[in-house]
Amino acid sequence: MEGNRKSRVILEEYSIPNASEYTQQDWNLLNFKKEFKIQIVRESEDERELEFDLIGYPVGFANAFRRILLSEVPTMAIEKVYIVNNTSVIQDEVLAHRLGLIPLRADPRLFEYPSNKDEDEVSDQDSLRYELKISCTWNPQAPKDSKRTNDIYRNSNVYSKDIKWVPIGHQEELYPRGAEQLGVLEKDILICKMRPGQEIHLFMHAVKGIGKDHAKFSPVATASYRLLPDIQLIKSVRGEMADRLKNCFSVGVIEVIETKPGDLDSREARVKNPRYDSCSRNVFQHEDLKGCVQLITIESVGTLPSAVLFIEAVKILKGKCKMFLEELENIGK
Repeated sequence: MEGNRKSRVILEEYSIPNASEYTQQDWNLLNFKKEFKIQIVRESEDERELEFDLIGYPVGFANAFRRILLSEVPTMAIEKVYIVNNTSVIQDEVLAHRLGLIPLRADPRLFEYPSNKDEDEVSDQDSLRYELKISCTWNPQAPKDSKRTNDIYRNSNVYSKDIKWVPIGHQEELYPRGAEQLGVLEKDILICKMRPGQEIHLFMHAVKGIGKDHAKFSPVATASYRLLPDIQLIKSVRGEMADRLKNCFSVGVIEVIETKPGDLDSREARVKNPRYDSCSRNVFQHEDLKGCVQLITIESVGTLPSAVLFIEAVKILKGKCKMFLEELENIGK
């Protein structure tokens, strides 16, 4: 246990020993390679959400990956909107803003960043073009007594599925499945509502960018990390104390088990799932429970939409480190 304490953060009542990774020993690359590992905890079926453990990894680097994911991993997003006709109730500038926030399916690694040429000039290497053309009309086949807008009108709701990809240059040859591969990510995003006689016709240009310039380029809905606690019960906690200990933690962290059915005093507290704990240290508010529990934080947990984004974040951080080393070498020159 003593050997492991050097790499663990101990949550005591009035202090947090080992809060810095290097308080007890100097950093060593060989030891880091030996101790560091990644364990996948959960991945959604659509691969948009990924939760994994970084074991033996400094918390500062975990936060660096979080910030890179939010602001420096590039995506494609609508940058320019050219409105031909808009007779809906929504203003042109509000409509353009809503369109810019619609996520696209296009892989940014297939495109270049926009150059400093004429803003209206686009190429098949750095831009994507989309068109939205839709009008609302009466439905002649609507039920006689129906008052539902979906029955009375056609195209009364404008959704993201109405946005169509328009090839530029050789894109139709490069991306035969472009309508699917480069279209919008979600089909049911409501853009606006219309009534008969109203129409929207516009073109959009999407470019490659990063979240540091605008939030619409951020590839993640959320990217977070936290410390994963290892809760150790130093001594047995039974009866009424077990119930109070359970209430000191988040739901699902501590469970109370009856070792002898019908005997309340035989009810004993056990650690069920420490991953749910919020590191609140509420247990230290009870004098009789202070010495029963030891809270040790040993891992970092991150929630990401996909494994690919994390790999891109690693590449960006490596590039930053390389640039920093080059700057250090040039200081003395």
